[in-house]
Parts: sequence; structure tokens; C-alpha cells
Amino acid sequence: METKILVVDDEAASGGRLQVNLENAGYDVESAAAAEEALEVLDDSHSLILLDVMMGGMSGFKMVQVLRKELKNDVPVIFLTAKSDPNDLLTGFSTGADDYIAKPFSIHEVLARVKAVLKRTERQEQKVELIEAGEIRIDVQNKNVYVSGEPVIFSKKEFEVLELLASHPGQIYSREDIITELWKDAPYVLDRTVDVHIARIRSKLGNCKNYIVNRTGYGYVFNPVM
Repeated sequence: METKILVVDDEAASGGRLQVNLENAGYDVESAAAAEEALEVLDDSHSLILLDVMMGGMSGFKMVQVLRKELKNDVPVIFLTAKSDPNDLLTGFSTGADDYIAKPFSIHEVLARVKAVLKRTERQEQKVELIEAGEIRIDVQNKNVYVSGEPVIFSKKEFEVLELLASHPGQIYSREDIITELWKDAPYVLDRTVDVHIARIRSKLGNCKNYIVNRTGYGYVFNPVM
């Protein structure tokens, strides 16, 4: 079944170009020329919304507020807008957007962002409550980690990094992948930030520190000794 995307843009040329390129990439695309129309056609079949901010009538910001607060709908949203002021970025994320792309943009950037958001959403939906790997047990729901049966305290971001890697043993995550997954709201994060968090995690894992392996030139992988 094709992934269905709703494109909301009051500029026919811009919306049409997005629709054609998304369909060429294998997505099922539905278009709306206004936020009000989008709210009428939106249903559970849509996996993602590409939403222009500045439109006649209801703005994109307002539409997301309606989605999140009134309709309790958590469908992922990527804003598309010419507004690139930091305050606008904060407004977009505070309303509940998942990503924000400033115009003018390349279709390659849009496709990459779409893929990343969909991938992240799929992982969240498939997230398990308990991860057991070797001597490590991660209680996802209560944010607790046990190493060889003993509780170990991790910071919020350390826990998120460990959970991401441990949820997908054998899968290599580059520093860029980790930043995209876990620091999406931050304007700028250095690769070194990831390395520091990994070093702290490995230190706290003690005898299990080698469960996290650095594949030089590729990234990090969780490879528990079973």
C-alpha cells in the first residue's frame, strides 16, 4: 500500500510541482488549496501533511493548532514556507510541526525530509516497551535502564540515544542520522555532541560498553554480546 501524503498549498504551481515529484517518488498524493479544505479531506489514510504556512484564510500555523488541540490528530506535519526567521521556526515547532523547510527548496531536500519524518514516525509506532539485549534491560515506558540487573541513571538525551541504538541492533546510525532523529528541534548540533553522549553512555554501561561499536567512517551500531 502506497504512503499517502496531503499537500496543502494555495499556489497551484508550487503544489502541483510537489505533487508530481512526490508521485514520481512512489507516494500517493492528495492536494488541497486551503487549510479549511485540507481539514475536510484529512482522514486516517494520510501518513503526512506538507503544509504551506502563508495562505489566504486559515494559516498553516492555525491549521496545526486545530489539528493538535481541537481534533487531537497527531499526523506528522512538515511546514513549507518563505518565512525563515528564527521566531517563525519556533512558532512552527511549538504548534506541533515535525519539520520545517524554508523556500526556495530543492525537491531532493523535500523528499529527504519526507523520508526521514515517515521513518521516524514508523519507529515510534513500532516502539516496544521493554528492550532486552545481553546484560542490558531498557524499560522504555518508565525510562529506566538496568545493567547486569542493577539500575543505572542516564540523562534524558543519553537515554534517547541508547534507546534508538538498542531498538535496532545491527543497524548503523551515522552521527547525522542520530542528530536528525533526536535533535530535530535544535537549530545546530555538532557531530561532537553525539560522540560525547556516546562516550558517556558507554562509560555508564560498564562491562557492557562494547555493546555500542563505532564503525569508523560509518557511525555507531548496537551489537550486544548474546
